[in-house]
Amino acid sequence: MAKRFIVACGGTGGHTFPGLAVARELKRRGHEVVVWVSGRSIENSVLAGWDGPVFSTGARQLRPRNFFHLLMSRIRCGREMKRFRPHALLAMGSYSSLPPVLAAASRSVPVVLHEANTVPGRAVCFLARYAKVVATTFKETSEYLRGRNTVVTGLPVRAEIAGQPRFDDIPADAFCVFVTGGSQGAHRVNELAVQALSLVQREVGRRGIKRELRVIHQTGAADEEVVKAKYAEAGVNARVCAFEHEMGRAFATADIVIARAGASTCFELALLGKPAFFIPLPTALRNHQHFNALAFVKAKAADEGIQDELTPRALANYIFHKMKCPEELAQKARAMKSVAVPDAAAKVADLLESVSKEEKEK
Repeated sequence: MAKRFIVACGGTGGHTFPGLAVARELKRRGHEVVVWVSGRSIENSVLAGWDGPVFSTGARQLRPRNFFHLLMSRIRCGREMKRFRPHALLAMGSYSSLPPVLAAASRSVPVVLHEANTVPGRAVCFLARYAKVVATTFKETSEYLRGRNTVVTGLPVRAEIAGQPRFDDIPADAFCVFVTGGSQGAHRVNELAVQALSLVQREVGRRGIKRELRVIHQTGAADEEVVKAKYAEAGVNARVCAFEHEMGRAFATADIVIARAGASTCFELALLGKPAFFIPLPTALRNHQHFNALAFVKAKAADEGIQDELTPRALANYIFHKMKCPEELAQKARAMKSVAVPDAAAKVADLLESVSKEEKEK
């Protein structure tokens, strides 16, 4: 029997991409699905591949000065929920989940929360009391949500990134580094990577490495032109863009990925079996990116650099070592593939169908 579901997944690409993966799975099963986002401009690029209806909640970040906006968003969500009459709501965390979940609770709509990171954010910790179940990516997360009903599902990822071809203009025998700070970029990662890869370009011949260095770099809008200019000055052959619209091809082309340790990035790399060097965001709430990275380091699938301690020279030396030791990258690729959860979207969809059935049977 077809049902109506809301997937609230706005805020950042790290919350939106997994939500869209579940939305597509629900739609594939014949259900009616509406994706709810906050209305931020960054969401437009992420939503490009979604061909269903979208509702903008107007949610803002959880700050005192945004109280009025959050209140109006809660009212807006309540009105739309009354009109649509969903059988269940999936909320992917972050501030964008607050108004939808509160509206759902007021209308007795069953809620499934999803926490992407090892350490749950403030929104999930607060909203868990309203949820039938909290789906988690990591089993360790349940320790932070004691007394709540939790189920480990893994993190839904974009299935379309798998099986993509390499970029035609990057030779197969080149050593390609893909740098990404996420959908919005990461200024310090950009700085470290540009300086390190410029050192690699300058010294690759002297170190007896015959492979050509190629770079793919997703910078975020603020740093795009500066990064382009610095690579050009250093003679680095680089594909630079604010937002990479062909992520599947970028991952397929890369020998190694330098990235933040957001959960979406981690598990997309796992799905594709791509070795990674993670530079966690040091200001992330409860240092959750470090703990995300640590889980992959323990699985021998990735390495981690601490941003405040990492230097361009140290990162350059790391890249030189990997260029000389392809067998190490192959081992990490296999380890990365072993931690993938390719059916995570189906598991979350199962939970949504389950809680909606429970409500009907009462």
